[in-house]
Amino acid sequence: QAQLVESGGGLVQAGGSLRLSCAASGRTFSGFNMGWFRQAPGKEREFVASINQIGSVRKYADSVKGRFTISRDNARNTMYLQMNSLKREDTALYYCNTIRASDLRSPFGSWGQGTQVTVSS
Repeated sequence: QAQLVESGGGLVQAGGSLRLSCAASGRTFSGFNMGWFRQAPGKEREFVASINQIGSVRKYADSVKGRFTISRDNARNTMYLQMNSLKREDTALYYCNTIRASDLRSPFGSWGQGTQVTVSS
């Protein structure tokens, strides 16, 4: 399984934008469905978005639909999450992970360190 490293988080005002990256090592990145998850303080980790191996199928949590866009570049072994119109409730630690073939909202594999996104009002 690929090693995953998240980056791109930061502090942004409400209404602003950020783009997260998930860099994968190894040669098998293109063989996996991939996804983003987030965990806010005191809450359970939740699904944000996922994308299939070739980028033809995307799924989003209702809370981010229309504001976030997931994409991937298999040549660069990297997945992205473009986050626009950010809200305070988007504040969380964001993680990427591989996604089960049977369920595009279900992660498997080890979790990385994540990247912190903080949205101020």
